[in-house]
Amino acid sequence: MTQYTLKDLTRPSGGFAMLAVDQREAMRFMFSAAGVKGPVTDQQLTDFKVSAAKTLSPFASAILVDQQFCYRQVVEQQAVDKRCATIVAADKFIPGNGIPVDSVIIDKSIDPQAVKRDGAKALKLLVLWRSDEDPQQRLQMVDEFNRLCHQNGLLSIIEPVVRPPRCGDKFDREQAILDAAKELGNSGADLYKVEMPLYGKGSQQELLVAAQKLNEQIPIPWVILSSGVDEKLFPRAVRIAMQAGASGFLAGRAVWASVVGLPDTGLMLSDVCAPKLQRLGEIVDEMMARR
Repeated sequence: MTQYTLKDLTRPSGGFAMLAVDQREAMRFMFSAAGVKGPVTDQQLTDFKVSAAKTLSPFASAILVDQQFCYRQVVEQQAVDKRCATIVAADKFIPGNGIPVDSVIIDKSIDPQAVKRDGAKALKLLVLWRSDEDPQQRLQMVDEFNRLCHQNGLLSIIEPVVRPPRCGDKFDREQAILDAAKELGNSGADLYKVEMPLYGKGSQQELLVAAQKLNEQIPIPWVILSSGVDEKLFPRAVRIAMQAGASGFLAGRAVWASVVGLPDTGLMLSDVCAPKLQRLGEIVDEMMARR
């Protein structure tokens, strides 16, 4: 059985420059916020995701897609560039308390062998981390996910995202990110996708110290995501995180959020988003060359 390695997801430099288009209801909200009139349809989301895959995958080392809106269409339309690996989101979002993602479980409708036959090389699992929820349940889910991946020759990517506790109002995001990394950083996954400390704000030194603390807690390769980080700050965030020990990024919003809901999506993705992704890839290569 073919067993993929992290090199299958990297640029020749060994760094990760990966694009995410697996946002689901969050992307629908982004279309609405951009002023799209009327209900945002599933087809609008699918069209945007497939267009993004076609236009941007030549500049990405891997692309993360979701089964709900675009995986099948991306495969059938051969939307992903041959040099770009495909990662499939294997998380099922459960809404509640007025938010689209209140809890997460492994999506049992994902067939690892089928996605592997279609060319996918990795699966990704979102893990919501709350200080007042049972760590054993999180660890058991991650362990089950890792086994699912590895028994089928696929790479395992986990994405712990911190949330305020369900009870009480005290929430230290920065400490929570560190606590999540301490708990899950050595849980058997191949790659750890993490939120950028301080939302990428603050001085270079403040960010570097925060990212170094994170690096101390994650003994496996790790990359940053861009949710919550201003797209203008994201290139610097990638540079600083990599200086601290990260190996690149797996990001969506910092690349394509600015063109959501605009006319001529294909043209905007090509003219506005592709140069951003190219530049981020150059930063990854530059920082890997310094190692």
